[in-house]
Amino acid sequence: MMVCEYKPGLEGIPAAQSSISYVDGQKGILEYRGIRIEELAEKSTFLETAYLLIWGELPSKEELEAFEHEVRYHRRIKYRIRDMMKCFPESGHPMDALQASAAALGLFYSLRDLHNPAYIRDSVVRLIATIPTMVAAFQLMRKGNDPVRPRDDLDYSANFLYMLNEQEPDPLAARIFDICLILHVEHTMNASTFSARVTASTLTDPYAVVASAVGTLGGPLHGGANEEVIQMLEDIGSVDNVRPYIQDCLERKAKIMGFGHRVYKVKDPRATILQKLVEQLFEKFGHDKFYDIAQEMERVVEEKLASKGIYPNVDFYSGLVYRKMGIPTDLFTPIFAIARVAGWLAHWKEQLAENRIFRPTQIYNGRHEIPYAPIEQR
Repeated sequence: MMVCEYKPGLEGIPAAQSSISYVDGQKGILEYRGIRIEELAEKSTFLETAYLLIWGELPSKEELEAFEHEVRYHRRIKYRIRDMMKCFPESGHPMDALQASAAALGLFYSLRDLHNPAYIRDSVVRLIATIPTMVAAFQLMRKGNDPVRPRDDLDYSANFLYMLNEQEPDPLAARIFDICLILHVEHTMNASTFSARVTASTLTDPYAVVASAVGTLGGPLHGGANEEVIQMLEDIGSVDNVRPYIQDCLERKAKIMGFGHRVYKVKDPRATILQKLVEQLFEKFGHDKFYDIAQEMERVVEEKLASKGIYPNVDFYSGLVYRKMGIPTDLFTPIFAIARVAGWLAHWKEQLAENRIFRPTQIYNGRHEIPYAPIEQR
Protein backbone atom coordinates (compact mmCIF):
# COMPACT_ATOMS: atom_id res chain seq x y z
CA MET A 1 0.00 0.00 0.00
CA MET A 2 1.40 3.39 -0.99
CA VAL A 3 2.03 5.75 1.94
CA CYS A 4 1.04 9.34 1.20
CA GLU A 5 3.01 12.22 2.64
CA TYR A 6 0.81 14.34 4.89
CA LYS A 7 1.01 18.12 4.42
CA PRO A 8 -0.98 20.13 6.99
CA GLY A 9 -3.28 22.51 5.16
CA LEU A 10 -2.26 20.85 1.85
CA GLU A 11 0.63 23.31 1.81
CA GLY A 12 2.42 23.26 -1.54
CA ILE A 13 0.21 20.53 -2.99
CA PRO A 14 -1.35 21.48 -6.36
CA ALA A 15 -5.14 21.20 -6.25
CA ALA A 16 -5.86 22.24 -9.83
CA GLN A 17 -4.39 23.48 -13.07
CA SER A 18 -5.45 27.05 -13.78
CA SER A 19 -4.74 29.87 -16.21
CA ILE A 20 -6.61 32.50 -14.20
CA SER A 21 -3.88 34.06 -12.04
CA TYR A 22 -0.21 33.65 -11.20
CA VAL A 23 1.88 34.50 -8.14
CA ASP A 24 5.64 34.52 -7.70
CA GLY A 25 6.07 34.89 -3.97
CA GLN A 26 9.84 35.33 -4.13
CA LYS A 27 9.70 38.24 -6.58
CA GLY A 28 6.41 39.78 -5.46
CA ILE A 29 4.63 39.25 -8.79
CA LEU A 30 0.87 38.91 -9.21
CA GLU A 31 -0.71 38.53 -12.65
CA TYR A 32 -4.31 38.14 -13.79
CA ARG A 33 -4.40 36.18 -17.06
CA GLY A 34 -0.77 37.20 -17.58
CA ILE A 35 -1.27 40.95 -16.94
CA ARG A 36 0.59 42.46 -13.98
CA ILE A 37 -1.58 43.72 -11.11
CA GLU A 38 0.19 47.10 -11.16
CA GLU A 39 -0.90 47.70 -14.75
CA LEU A 40 -4.49 46.67 -14.13
CA ALA A 41 -4.73 48.86 -11.01
CA GLU A 42 -3.51 51.84 -13.03
CA LYS A 43 -5.43 51.35 -16.26
CA SER A 44 -8.40 49.02 -15.78
CA THR A 45 -11.71 49.00 -13.92
CA PHE A 46 -13.14 46.33 -11.68
CA LEU A 47 -15.75 45.17 -14.18
CA GLU A 48 -13.22 45.04 -17.01
CA THR A 49 -10.88 43.00 -14.78
CA ALA A 50 -13.75 40.71 -13.79
CA TYR A 51 -14.52 40.13 -17.48
CA LEU A 52 -10.84 39.35 -18.12
CA LEU A 53 -10.75 36.76 -15.34
CA ILE A 54 -14.03 35.05 -16.19
CA TRP A 55 -13.82 34.96 -19.99
CA GLY A 56 -10.05 34.87 -20.37
CA GLU A 57 -9.38 37.97 -22.48
CA LEU A 58 -9.76 41.72 -22.12
CA PRO A 59 -13.11 42.71 -23.64
CA SER A 60 -13.55 44.86 -26.71
CA LYS A 61 -15.26 48.21 -26.19
CA GLU A 62 -18.59 46.71 -27.31
CA GLU A 63 -18.19 43.63 -25.08
CA LEU A 64 -17.34 45.74 -22.03
CA GLU A 65 -20.24 48.11 -22.62
CA ALA A 66 -22.64 45.17 -22.93
CA PHE A 67 -21.30 43.57 -19.72
CA GLU A 68 -21.48 46.84 -17.80
CA HIS A 69 -25.04 47.39 -19.04
CA GLU A 70 -26.15 43.93 -17.91
CA VAL A 71 -24.59 44.33 -14.46
CA ARG A 72 -26.03 47.86 -14.06
CA TYR A 73 -29.59 46.69 -14.70
CA HIS A 74 -29.45 43.56 -12.51
CA ARG A 75 -28.48 45.31 -9.26
CA ARG A 76 -31.89 45.15 -7.62
CA ILE A 77 -32.72 42.21 -5.37
CA LYS A 78 -36.02 40.37 -4.91
CA TYR A 79 -38.30 41.92 -2.28
CA ARG A 80 -38.54 38.51 -0.56
CA ILE A 81 -34.78 38.51 -0.05
CA ARG A 82 -35.06 42.00 1.44
CA ASP A 83 -37.85 40.77 3.71
CA MET A 84 -35.71 37.82 4.76
CA MET A 85 -32.77 40.10 5.55
CA LYS A 86 -35.00 42.30 7.72
CA CYS A 87 -35.47 39.28 9.98
CA PHE A 88 -31.72 38.84 10.54
CA PRO A 89 -30.55 39.89 14.02
CA GLU A 90 -28.98 43.35 14.14
CA SER A 91 -26.03 41.88 16.03
CA GLY A 92 -25.28 39.36 13.27
CA HIS A 93 -22.06 39.72 11.32
CA PRO A 94 -22.53 41.05 7.76
CA MET A 95 -20.57 38.09 6.38
CA ASP A 96 -23.13 35.68 7.84
CA ALA A 97 -25.92 37.80 6.37
CA LEU A 98 -24.19 37.77 3.00
CA GLN A 99 -23.68 34.01 3.03
CA ALA A 100 -27.35 33.40 3.82
CA SER A 101 -28.49 35.92 1.20
CA ALA A 102 -26.25 34.52 -1.54
CA ALA A 103 -27.56 31.03 -0.85
CA ALA A 104 -31.16 32.30 -0.84
CA LEU A 105 -30.63 33.95 -4.22
CA GLY A 106 -30.24 30.47 -5.67
CA LEU A 107 -33.80 29.63 -4.60
CA PHE A 108 -35.11 32.11 -7.17
CA TYR A 109 -32.92 30.78 -9.98
CA SER A 110 -32.99 27.06 -9.28
CA LEU A 111 -32.63 25.94 -12.90
CA ARG A 112 -29.20 24.27 -13.10
CA ASP A 113 -28.13 24.34 -16.75
CA LEU A 114 -24.36 24.15 -16.42
CA HIS A 115 -23.77 23.35 -20.10
CA ASN A 116 -25.62 26.43 -21.32
CA PRO A 117 -23.39 29.49 -21.92
CA ALA A 118 -26.40 31.78 -21.47
CA TYR A 119 -27.09 30.30 -18.01
CA ILE A 120 -23.45 30.78 -17.04
CA ARG A 121 -23.41 34.40 -18.20
CA ASP A 122 -26.73 35.20 -16.50
CA SER A 123 -25.47 33.70 -13.24
CA VAL A 124 -22.20 35.64 -13.43
CA VAL A 125 -24.02 38.91 -14.09
CA ARG A 126 -26.60 38.34 -11.37
CA LEU A 127 -24.08 37.50 -8.65
CA ILE A 128 -21.64 40.29 -9.49
CA ALA A 129 -24.54 42.76 -9.67
CA THR A 130 -26.48 41.81 -6.53
CA ILE A 131 -23.77 40.96 -3.97
CA PRO A 132 -22.96 44.69 -3.37
CA THR A 133 -26.67 45.47 -3.08
CA MET A 134 -27.05 42.78 -0.40
CA VAL A 135 -24.09 44.07 1.60
CA ALA A 136 -25.34 47.67 1.52
CA ALA A 137 -28.94 46.63 2.27
CA PHE A 138 -28.00 44.71 5.42
CA GLN A 139 -25.83 47.59 6.60
CA LEU A 140 -28.84 49.95 6.52
CA MET A 141 -31.48 47.47 7.69
CA ARG A 142 -29.55 46.48 10.81
CA LYS A 143 -29.85 50.15 11.78
CA GLY A 144 -33.60 50.05 11.25
CA ASN A 145 -33.54 51.84 7.90
CA ASP A 146 -34.87 50.83 4.52
CA PRO A 147 -32.21 49.93 1.93
CA VAL A 148 -31.23 52.49 -0.70
CA ARG A 149 -32.19 51.65 -4.27
CA PRO A 150 -29.28 51.29 -6.72
CA ARG A 151 -28.72 54.17 -9.13
CA ASP A 152 -28.43 53.19 -12.78
CA ASP A 153 -26.46 56.34 -13.62
CA LEU A 154 -23.55 55.44 -11.31
CA ASP A 155 -20.77 53.01 -12.11
CA TYR A 156 -20.17 49.85 -10.11
CA SER A 157 -18.05 51.20 -7.25
CA ALA A 158 -19.69 54.62 -6.99
CA ASN A 159 -23.10 52.94 -6.78
CA PHE A 160 -22.04 50.71 -3.89
CA LEU A 161 -20.66 53.65 -1.91
CA TYR A 162 -23.86 55.55 -2.67
CA MET A 163 -26.05 52.70 -1.39
CA LEU A 164 -24.25 52.75 1.96
CA ASN A 165 -25.51 56.21 2.93
CA GLU A 166 -27.47 57.68 -0.01
CA GLN A 167 -24.70 60.18 -0.72
CA GLU A 168 -22.91 60.32 -4.04
CA PRO A 169 -19.23 59.61 -3.34
CA ASP A 170 -16.27 61.81 -4.22
CA PRO A 171 -14.88 60.70 -7.61
CA LEU A 172 -11.42 60.07 -6.13
CA ALA A 173 -12.87 57.88 -3.37
CA ALA A 174 -14.94 55.94 -5.92
CA ARG A 175 -11.91 55.35 -8.16
CA ILE A 176 -9.74 54.25 -5.23
CA PHE A 177 -12.48 51.88 -4.07
CA ASP A 178 -12.64 50.43 -7.59
CA ILE A 179 -8.87 49.82 -7.49
CA CYS A 180 -9.27 48.08 -4.13
CA LEU A 181 -11.75 45.70 -5.74
CA ILE A 182 -9.26 44.98 -8.53
CA LEU A 183 -6.58 44.15 -5.97
CA HIS A 184 -8.84 41.73 -4.09
CA VAL A 185 -10.62 40.03 -6.99
CA GLU A 186 -8.36 36.97 -7.38
CA HIS A 187 -5.34 35.29 -5.81
CA THR A 188 -4.82 31.71 -7.05
CA MET A 189 -5.75 28.76 -4.83
CA ASN A 190 -6.51 30.51 -1.55
CA ALA A 191 -8.85 28.92 1.00
CA SER A 192 -12.11 30.43 -0.25
CA THR A 193 -11.27 29.72 -3.89
CA PHE A 194 -10.44 26.11 -3.03
CA SER A 195 -13.76 25.92 -1.19
CA ALA A 196 -15.51 27.31 -4.28
CA ARG A 197 -13.86 24.77 -6.57
CA VAL A 198 -14.66 21.84 -4.28
CA THR A 199 -18.31 22.92 -4.16
CA ALA A 200 -18.36 23.54 -7.92
CA SER A 201 -16.96 20.06 -8.58
CA THR A 202 -20.21 18.53 -7.26
CA LEU A 203 -22.04 20.35 -10.12
CA THR A 204 -24.26 22.30 -7.76
CA ASP A 205 -25.45 25.80 -8.71
CA PRO A 206 -23.18 28.88 -8.66
CA TYR A 207 -25.12 30.47 -5.79
CA ALA A 208 -24.15 27.56 -3.53
CA VAL A 209 -20.57 27.88 -4.82
CA VAL A 210 -20.42 31.56 -3.84
CA ALA A 211 -22.17 30.95 -0.49
CA SER A 212 -19.63 28.28 0.46
CA ALA A 213 -16.76 30.58 -0.52
CA VAL A 214 -18.22 33.47 1.50
CA GLY A 215 -18.36 31.23 4.55
CA THR A 216 -14.70 30.34 4.10
CA LEU A 217 -13.65 33.94 3.50
CA GLY A 218 -15.18 35.05 6.79
CA GLY A 219 -12.53 33.42 8.98
CA PRO A 220 -9.91 35.64 10.69
CA LEU A 221 -7.08 33.74 8.99
CA HIS A 222 -8.47 34.66 5.57
CA GLY A 223 -10.68 37.64 4.71
CA GLY A 224 -11.40 38.58 8.31
CA ALA A 225 -7.80 39.63 8.88
CA ASN A 226 -8.37 43.20 7.69
CA GLU A 227 -10.86 43.77 10.51
CA GLU A 228 -8.32 42.46 13.01
CA VAL A 229 -5.68 44.88 11.69
CA ILE A 230 -7.79 47.93 12.55
CA GLN A 231 -8.54 46.52 16.00
CA MET A 232 -4.80 45.96 16.49
CA LEU A 233 -3.94 49.55 15.47
CA GLU A 234 -6.59 50.88 17.86
CA ASP A 235 -5.24 48.71 20.68
CA ILE A 236 -1.67 49.96 20.08
CA GLY A 237 -2.94 53.53 20.17
CA SER A 238 0.27 55.45 19.47
CA VAL A 239 3.57 55.21 17.61
CA ASP A 240 5.44 54.94 20.93
CA ASN A 241 3.62 51.72 21.77
CA VAL A 242 4.51 49.95 18.51
CA ARG A 243 7.89 48.50 19.44
CA PRO A 244 6.78 47.16 22.86
CA TYR A 245 3.68 45.64 21.22
CA ILE A 246 5.68 43.84 18.56
CA GLN A 247 8.27 42.68 21.08
CA ASP A 248 5.50 41.24 23.24
CA CYS A 249 4.01 39.42 20.22
CA LEU A 250 7.40 37.94 19.38
CA GLU A 251 7.97 36.76 22.94
CA ARG A 252 4.51 35.14 23.06
CA LYS A 253 4.90 33.85 19.49
CA ALA A 254 1.60 35.56 18.68
CA LYS A 255 0.58 36.41 15.13
CA ILE A 256 0.93 40.04 14.08
CA MET A 257 -2.15 40.71 11.98
CA GLY A 258 -1.54 42.02 8.48
CA PHE A 259 1.98 40.60 8.23
CA GLY A 260 3.21 37.46 6.56
CA HIS A 261 1.76 35.40 3.74
CA ARG A 262 1.78 31.74 2.82
CA VAL A 263 3.03 32.64 -0.68
CA TYR A 264 4.81 36.01 -0.56
CA LYS A 265 8.27 36.18 0.99
CA VAL A 266 8.61 39.85 0.04
CA LYS A 267 6.14 42.71 0.45
CA ASP A 268 2.78 41.85 -1.08
CA PRO A 269 2.51 43.89 -4.33
CA ARG A 270 -1.11 44.65 -3.45
CA ALA A 271 0.02 46.17 -0.14
CA THR A 272 2.42 48.45 -2.02
CA ILE A 273 -0.41 49.71 -4.24
CA LEU A 274 -2.79 50.09 -1.30
CA GLN A 275 -0.24 52.14 0.63
CA LYS A 276 -0.13 54.63 -2.24
CA LEU A 277 -3.93 54.78 -2.26
CA VAL A 278 -3.95 55.50 1.48
CA GLU A 279 -1.62 58.43 0.91
CA GLN A 280 -3.85 59.80 -1.88
CA LEU A 281 -6.88 59.65 0.41
CA PHE A 282 -5.08 61.35 3.28
CA GLU A 283 -3.77 64.08 1.00
CA LYS A 284 -7.31 65.02 0.01
CA PHE A 285 -9.40 64.14 3.08
CA GLY A 286 -6.98 64.61 5.97
CA HIS A 287 -4.45 62.52 7.86
CA ASP A 288 -5.18 59.52 10.11
CA LYS A 289 -2.93 58.84 13.10
CA PHE A 290 -3.35 55.12 12.58
CA TYR A 291 -1.35 55.38 9.37
CA ASP A 292 1.61 56.63 11.41
CA ILE A 293 1.23 53.59 13.67
CA ALA A 294 1.04 51.32 10.61
CA GLN A 295 4.18 52.81 9.08
CA GLU A 296 6.10 52.36 12.32
CA MET A 297 4.86 48.78 12.55
CA GLU A 298 6.14 48.08 9.05
CA ARG A 299 9.56 49.51 9.96
CA VAL A 300 9.88 47.51 13.18
CA VAL A 301 8.59 44.25 11.71
CA GLU A 302 10.96 44.59 8.76
CA GLU A 303 13.84 45.18 11.17
CA LYS A 304 13.02 42.08 13.20
CA LEU A 305 11.40 39.66 10.74
CA ALA A 306 12.50 40.50 7.21
CA SER A 307 15.03 37.66 7.36
CA LYS A 308 12.06 35.29 7.74
CA GLY A 309 10.25 36.74 4.73
CA ILE A 310 7.56 38.47 6.79
CA TYR A 311 6.26 41.71 5.28
CA PRO A 312 2.88 43.51 5.05
CA ASN A 313 0.17 41.65 3.16
CA VAL A 314 -2.95 42.97 1.41
CA ASP A 315 -4.91 43.16 4.67
CA PHE A 316 -2.52 45.56 6.38
CA TYR A 317 -3.43 48.72 4.47
CA SER A 318 -6.88 47.91 3.02
CA GLY A 319 -8.64 48.63 6.30
CA LEU A 320 -7.09 52.09 6.48
CA VAL A 321 -8.51 52.88 3.02
CA TYR A 322 -12.02 51.74 3.99
CA ARG A 323 -11.82 53.42 7.38
CA LYS A 324 -11.02 56.77 5.75
CA MET A 325 -14.07 56.33 3.52
CA GLY A 326 -16.23 55.98 6.62
CA ILE A 327 -16.97 52.30 6.07
CA PRO A 328 -17.69 50.30 9.27
CA THR A 329 -14.99 47.81 10.24
CA ASP A 330 -17.24 44.76 10.01
CA LEU A 331 -17.99 45.57 6.36
CA PHE A 332 -14.34 45.20 5.36
CA THR A 333 -14.61 41.46 4.75
CA PRO A 334 -17.94 41.67 2.87
CA ILE A 335 -16.23 44.22 0.59
CA PHE A 336 -13.49 41.63 0.07
CA ALA A 337 -16.28 39.25 -1.00
CA ILE A 338 -17.77 41.82 -3.39
CA ALA A 339 -14.46 41.74 -5.23
CA ARG A 340 -13.59 38.07 -4.86
CA VAL A 341 -16.94 36.81 -6.18
CA ALA A 342 -15.64 37.47 -9.71
CA GLY A 343 -12.55 35.37 -9.00
CA TRP A 344 -14.67 32.58 -7.55
CA LEU A 345 -16.88 32.62 -10.63
CA ALA A 346 -13.83 32.46 -12.90
CA HIS A 347 -12.74 29.32 -11.05
CA TRP A 348 -16.31 27.95 -11.15
CA LYS A 349 -16.34 28.36 -14.93
CA GLU A 350 -12.86 26.84 -15.26
CA GLN A 351 -13.82 23.90 -13.02
CA LEU A 352 -16.84 23.13 -15.18
CA ALA A 353 -14.68 22.93 -18.30
CA GLU A 354 -12.86 19.76 -17.15
CA ASN A 355 -14.68 18.75 -14.02
CA ARG A 356 -13.73 15.94 -11.69
CA ILE A 357 -15.22 15.88 -8.22
CA PHE A 358 -12.70 16.51 -5.45
CA ARG A 359 -12.15 13.44 -3.32
CA PRO A 360 -8.86 13.67 -1.42
CA THR A 361 -7.69 10.84 0.78
CA GLN A 362 -6.64 10.90 4.42
CA ILE A 363 -4.04 9.29 6.64
CA TYR A 364 -5.81 7.39 9.37
CA ASN A 365 -4.11 7.61 12.76
CA GLY A 366 -6.79 6.05 14.96
CA ARG A 367 -7.07 2.66 16.66
CA HIS A 368 -8.21 -0.67 15.19
CA GLU A 369 -10.12 -3.77 16.33
CA ILE A 370 -11.76 -2.09 19.33
CA PRO A 371 -14.60 -4.23 20.70
CA TYR A 372 -17.98 -2.63 21.28
CA ALA A 373 -18.63 -2.09 25.02
CA PRO A 374 -22.24 -2.40 26.26
CA ILE A 375 -23.51 0.81 27.81
CA GLU A 376 -23.61 -0.64 31.34
CA GLN A 377 -19.88 -1.40 31.14
CA ARG A 378 -18.76 2.08 30.11
